[in-house]
Amino acid sequence: MTNNRTHKILFFFLIIFVCNAFGQNQVFTEQDTLRGSITPQRAWWDVDFYHLKIEVKPEEKFISGSNTVRYTVLDESQELQIDLQSPLTITKVMQDGKSLKYKSNGNAHFIKLKKKQHKGAINELTVYYSGHPREAVKAPWDGGISWKKDANNKHFIGSSCQGLGASVWWPNKDHMYDEVDSMAISVTVPKDLMNISNGKLKQVEKHGETTTYHWYVKNPINNYGVNINIGDYVHFGETYDGENGQLSMDYYVIADNLEKAKKQFQQAPMMMRAFEHWFGPYPFYEDGFKLVEAPYLGMEHQSSVTYGNGFKNGYLGRDLSGTGWGLYFDFILVHESGHEWFANNITYKDIADMWIHESFTAYSEGLYLDYHFGKKAGAEYIIGTRKGIANDVPIIGPYNVNKSGSGDMYYKGANMLHTLRQLIEDDQKWRSILRGLNMEFYHQTVTTAQIEGYISEKSGIDLSQFFDQYLRTTKIPKLEYSVDGSQLRFRYTNIVEGFDMPVNIIVNGQAKWIFPTANWKTSSLDKEIKDISVDKNFYIEVIKL
Repeated sequence: MTNNRTHKILFFFLIIFVCNAFGQNQVFTEQDTLRGSITPQRAWWDVDFYHLKIEVKPEEKFISGSNTVRYTVLDESQELQIDLQSPLTITKVMQDGKSLKYKSNGNAHFIKLKKKQHKGAINELTVYYSGHPREAVKAPWDGGISWKKDANNKHFIGSSCQGLGASVWWPNKDHMYDEVDSMAISVTVPKDLMNISNGKLKQVEKHGETTTYHWYVKNPINNYGVNINIGDYVHFGETYDGENGQLSMDYYVIADNLEKAKKQFQQAPMMMRAFEHWFGPYPFYEDGFKLVEAPYLGMEHQSSVTYGNGFKNGYLGRDLSGTGWGLYFDFILVHESGHEWFANNITYKDIADMWIHESFTAYSEGLYLDYHFGKKAGAEYIIGTRKGIANDVPIIGPYNVNKSGSGDMYYKGANMLHTLRQLIEDDQKWRSILRGLNMEFYHQTVTTAQIEGYISEKSGIDLSQFFDQYLRTTKIPKLEYSVDGSQLRFRYTNIVEGFDMPVNIIVNGQAKWIFPTANWKTSSLDKEIKDISVDKNFYIEVIKL
């Protein structure tokens, strides 16, 4: 049973407010809070395991099935929140063979439990559902299911749901702070199609006109990382000798694209080699690595990375940096695979901290070039991407309402990290920090504070104002300077209080560190200053007075 009346226990969480901190008015609703916060009906239980069992009917664009939810009771309660977005509907909820009642408030559904929920107990319930899920119009940005056809008029279907939430196509605890420890995915499709999902394929069952593909994920997985990919696939693969041993690397593409894929996906082990160097071992050896052709550009689905970049280098053939280096690699293959470390291994608790995913992964594009083509190539690429920075709103968004910050989390964030590398001035230490992040927060959900704290501690630098400057404002530090003979005068403007980042300059061909603050400083050199420039690796504006 359902109704749309405001649930009395959640009345406290009704938030309708105007937020001016991001340069424009933003109105957030109760639904935003129900989606984006850890409500009382979420907080008392820890999700351990899902078994998602569905049948997909492509001709009808219809999904039906169930999700069995295994959970540990953290605190006694008798009401549990499950999320499922309209127009999909819950048909029934069962626990221990008994039907449960529930009330709905938009996309949040509050299940009344009959069984006493004792602290420490491990329980299960199964949510049955069906309907026509939201269709993605421009995946992966708007989210939903892409119902497409391939060149041979065969169904070509994929899910994508970051931001919008996995509840757009299956019922779950749709908040990023809590991940299952493992998951089973069983998908039934017409017999002439295959379904590719996360983890390892455990069984294929043929039923006459349909086939069921059973996948199993041994590692923790975030909700939006779960996916279905349905099409006329063919498979090829290889075994990669990685830092943690033998890693299966599997590739699924539409049959007509097999030869192109075999050539283009030679970059996959190159990606793995570069990123294991910089970030540490691939985080999901037990589940393997897959690239799966999709009917949209691509997405970082864990151990099932989707790909739709046309089997060519760059971003759909374009160099986003304008330097030429962007055509030395397949953008989607490299970028979306980089998310295995930053997004799937280290996952934000709140989407406001989405920079943790996107800044490090955008930066990984430059590190890929650095590893294979040299440090200069990687630096030039990252610096070149600055032309795409808008500085419209801060990188970090508002919390508890399922709202991310600016798209600058990609290349402003990447340039922030590139700048940080210069400050640390020790590439081995920088590499140890990147690898250390993936060890310290292995298979965890995290906050910005945790990431900031770790980098400050391991670098030995108090980076509080540095992160405030680049993550929480739209201000780019302005280094103003003037030259008078052998004297250099300089200061920062457009900075947060206390910002004092040192900068490397080149004076008469010699590198020199200066230490600007908000106050004017003067540095006297032995010789007349005939030539001066600021190291372009620092993401600042330079103004000669």
